[in-house]
Amino acid sequence: MSSQPIGTSTGELMSRYVMGNYARFPIAFARGEGPWIWDEAGKRYLDFGAGIAVCSIGHCHRAIQEALHEQGSTLIHCSNLYQNRRQAELAEFIVERVMRSPGRVFFCNSGAEANDSLIKLARKFGHDSAATAGRDRYGMVTCTNSFHGRTLGGIAATGQDKVKKGFEPLLEGFSHVPFNDCEALRAAVGPETAAILFEVVQGEGGIHVATPEFLKTAAELRDEHGILVMLDEVQCGFGRTGDWNGWETALRGQDWDFEPDAVSWAKGMGGGFAIGGIWASERTAPGGAEFRTCDILGPGTHGSTFGGTPLASAVSLAVLRTIESEGLVERADALGRQIREAASDWNHLLLKEIRGLGLLVGFVIDEEAIANCRGFAESGQSPAVYVVNRLMEAGMLTVPAGPGVVRWLPPLTVTEEEVEQGLSLMRHTLDAIANS
Repeated sequence: MSSQPIGTSTGELMSRYVMGNYARFPIAFARGEGPWIWDEAGKRYLDFGAGIAVCSIGHCHRAIQEALHEQGSTLIHCSNLYQNRRQAELAEFIVERVMRSPGRVFFCNSGAEANDSLIKLARKFGHDSAATAGRDRYGMVTCTNSFHGRTLGGIAATGQDKVKKGFEPLLEGFSHVPFNDCEALRAAVGPETAAILFEVVQGEGGIHVATPEFLKTAAELRDEHGILVMLDEVQCGFGRTGDWNGWETALRGQDWDFEPDAVSWAKGMGGGFAIGGIWASERTAPGGAEFRTCDILGPGTHGSTFGGTPLASAVSLAVLRTIESEGLVERADALGRQIREAASDWNHLLLKEIRGLGLLVGFVIDEEAIANCRGFAESGQSPAVYVVNRLMEAGMLTVPAGPGVVRWLPPLTVTEEEVEQGLSLMRHTLDAIANS
C-alpha cells in the first residue's frame, strides 16, 4: 500500500478505488457557483442538470453556506433518541407552507429511503387495517416506466425491468400498470391492494405528466377500496413544477380537490445536502380505519440514524425559505413556459415534442430524423446520450431521461438571461447535429 503519486488524475483514482456501478461521463468538476460549474481544467459549463434536480437554488448559494457554518458551529448530530429543534422547524415549514394540510413528517437521507418509507407505511397500513380472507393487505400498484430508487424495495416498485435484472427474487406484492391508463389502474386494484404509488411527473421515464383523470381515478379508488394514494415527488417536488407540489400544477384548472395520503421527497429538498423525507396525512386512514395515516408508523416501526440531523434540517430549511422568499416557485412556472414556447417555435427537425412542467422539461428527440445524421449513426449511442454529450462539448450540462429524451433541470434561481443562453446552446447543438 502506498499513496498515489502527485499528478494522478481523478479518473485514475476513481477507476482504482471507487466501485464501477455508475456509467460516469469522463469529466470531473472542481467548483460551482449559481447555475455554473467548472471542471478541473477550468472549463465552465451552464449546469441545467443541477445534480439531477438536486441543486435547487444553484451551486454554493450563500443561504446554504451560512446554514452550514452556523449550525455546523453549534450542533451537527444528536440522534433521533432526543428532541431536535431544527428538525421540528423544518417539519413545520413543510406541513404549514408546502403541504398546507395537517400531517406529520419523517426524515431520512435520500429519495430511495423516502420511497422505502412509503412502502413500509403501505404494508403496515395493510397489516393494521381489515385483513382479506385471513391475509394481510400488502399489494401496491405502481406504473410502467416509473422509477422509485435502487433499494430492493425501490426496484420492486419501479416499472422498468432493467433495474431488476440480477436481483431476483424481488420483493413481492407489486403490480405495474401503464401510466395514465385509468382503466388499467381500476383493474389492478383488488382486495389485497394496500396502496397506489406513482410519480406526478415521470422523470427517469421520459418526462411524462400525470393527467387529471389519472389522479382523479386514484382518488376514487381510495374511496371505493379503502387504500392509500401515495405520490413520489422526489424529482418534481418543492417548487420545480411551478407550484410547491407537482400535483397542484398537474391539476390546474380542475374544479375538484385532491390530496394524497402520503408523499415522498428528496433531491432539491437539501439543495445539494443529503436529506429526504415523507409526509403522511393527519386524516383518518381510508377504509374505516380507527387510526390516522400519520400514526401508522409508530415507535419502533421505522427509523434513520442520520434522518433529519440538526445540520441537514438547518440546510434544508434554509433552502426552502430561500425558495419562498425569492419567489422561485412562481419563477419556475414562468421560465418553464418560456422554455417550452421558445423551443416549440423552432419547429426543429430533430425535436418531436417538448413536454414537462415548470423547470422540469423534456426535449423529445425525433429518432427517425437523428438516425440520418452521420455523427449520430457512427456513435453507437442512444439519441438522448448523443445529444447530451454534444451539449457537454458545447459547455452545457443536461441529463438523459430514457433513450430518447434530453432533460433540463436548471436551478430554480436561474435567470431569464441564463435560460436564453441555454436555449441558444441547445438550438446551435441540434443544428450542428442535423448538419453533420
